[in-house]
Amino acid sequence: MNEKIMQKRKWQATIFLVTMIMLTYLSSTITSFNIIHGIATLPTALSWIISNLYISEEALERLPDILEKLNETIFISIAATTTGAVVSIFLGVMGSKTTRVNGVLSSLARFIASVSRNIPVVAWALILLLSFGQNSMTGYLALFVGTVGFLTRAFIESIDEASQSSVEALRATGATYIHIVHKAVIPQCLPQIISWILFMIETNIRSATLVGILTGTGIGFIFDLYYKTMDYNTVALITFSIVIAVIFIELISNYIRKVIL
Repeated sequence: MNEKIMQKRKWQATIFLVTMIMLTYLSSTITSFNIIHGIATLPTALSWIISNLYISEEALERLPDILEKLNETIFISIAATTTGAVVSIFLGVMGSKTTRVNGVLSSLARFIASVSRNIPVVAWALILLLSFGQNSMTGYLALFVGTVGFLTRAFIESIDEASQSSVEALRATGATYIHIVHKAVIPQCLPQIISWILFMIETNIRSATLVGILTGTGIGFIFDLYYKTMDYNTVALITFSIVIAVIFIELISNYIRKVIL
């Protein structure tokens, strides 16, 4: 019996591997991508990076302006994440099978999450750009909508995994719906909720850089500005600043996760 199961898994793995190879080859053919040529150009690309992307003294003089824009990007990301998380908690409670009020609201919450999540943040930025123009509000709203979609889905799954025993116990005592959610569901899911919010802050800081190029705000704006003027030394400093900021925030997030989980 075990041999048959192992044989079946081997065949499944083989079929999966062959399928992936065929899809890769087909994709390369359709897009005219030559992997050998790509590998061959790597030494030239690395040589250009070493020759151009280094931090000079002139670039360091622009550090105060870069840090100011970086702070703007970080604060917009945090604001979009926290406000989006509040909305997502309500949608998650409505959409979860454990805490839903009725099927219509549950379906509506899941629909909102699906639409928000499946449209990329960059696409939301382009859509909102037509209405709000190039400003911080456009970047905030694009990150907010993307956050609501992602966190709502994550919160629904977290609430669905909550223990039913405490919920049923409160229902047996005649507790109201709000008491059940507040006393039984949210306390169980709170560590996962905080973890998802921290993860989303990290993600939004990365996304905000690209959104800033479109909306003309934050660190993305000055990255695009110096890149177009071919000031690669300043571009290197901006990139280094973004990397350091993301790593620092990730370290803080990991520490918080260790404390709460």
